[in-house]
Amino acid sequence: MSEHTALFLRALQETSGEIDQTSIQKVIDVLTDVRDGGGRIFFLGIGGSAANASHAVNDFRKIAGIECYAPSDNVSELTARTNDDGWESCYANSLRVSRLSAQDAVFVFSVGGGSMAPDISTPIVRSLELATNVGARILGVVGRDGGYTAQVADACVIIPTIHEDLITPLVEAFQAVVWHLIVSHPRLRLNKAKWESTLALA
Repeated sequence: MSEHTALFLRALQETSGEIDQTSIQKVIDVLTDVRDGGGRIFFLGIGGSAANASHAVNDFRKIAGIECYAPSDNVSELTARTNDDGWESCYANSLRVSRLSAQDAVFVFSVGGGSMAPDISTPIVRSLELATNVGARILGVVGRDGGYTAQVADACVIIPTIHEDLITPLVEAFQAVVWHLIVSHPRLRLNKAKWESTLALA
């Protein structure tokens, strides 16, 4: 086994053991409240986290029965808003058209959580400012100290830094681990995934 492979797999194990389970439960509590109140979830991510946001939309709609969207899924709108209005506001302006409200939640997947100084993932920051203004709930799965997301979130899972050279791959990998944990939790899961339901019939 190569040195990098052993390092990466060991870091996965260590990261899993150090994630705060209480913060995961808080996210589940908020999502349960949002669904019970007829609210929606808007998943936000940039780069690899945008792909995770798209995947999460599918899972939470199909498995948990919650109305969900990811602004990054609409490439035409995203690029038009970025071109015409600017990068910082592209997600927030999309949320405005969707009439983000106090019934809804904004769920961030991000390595750093967003920051205005320095300017990193600023569309996330502007979206969370809007969410705060309208009273929407804020959730996150982020890395390091979570940046702006962790500062303003109602519930936030912070993926601990185990190895400085593996921050991004481990955070983006554990975004998927955490949302799959959450969406399959008995309090949220309404429908079994295909293979679980198939095996149950076998």
